[in-house]
Amino acid sequence: LLLSVGLLPENELTRQANVEMSNLTSGAVVDDTLQTSKEGIFACGNVLHVHDLVDYVTLESQTAGEGAARYVLGKTGEHEYIKTKGVNGVRYIVPQKVDIKNENDVKLYFRVGQTYKNAKIVVKYNGEEILSRKKPRLAPGEMENVVIKNDVLKGFEADGVIEISVEG
Repeated sequence: LLLSVGLLPENELTRQANVEMSNLTSGAVVDDTLQTSKEGIFACGNVLHVHDLVDYVTLESQTAGEGAARYVLGKTGEHEYIKTKGVNGVRYIVPQKVDIKNENDVKLYFRVGQTYKNAKIVVKYNGEEILSRKKPRLAPGEMENVVIKNDVLKGFEADGVIEISVEG
């Protein structure tokens, strides 16, 4: 479990473990259980990306803890990943990949690159819209998130891409 306390990601241990890093977040690349590219190493909090609210860090720590527990108990099984990608005003998304064999809903956290008023967040899978919602305001300093339900994920195929964008 890799932790960073403070506003800026401290990733000396992450780099020493040869974990894949994101140029956009300055943190580890993770899947939806917050497992890094190195099997058995999980990351959360500011070691992943800068957070504006401790509430998100708490939620991430629970996800990482649950993922680590499943890993230790040998309950992870085979993985089939699809990538996540921020486009059209979305700077980055965490996690950067999602296991479509996961049994849970998946929460994707993201940040926009500029301030928007009366905009719409659009989530697409391989170019097809699967979710959208209107937001009166979006700002780079505020974390946003969307939840993709497990039954929707079950319809996806490996090697696909989930994109989140801003319209308006």
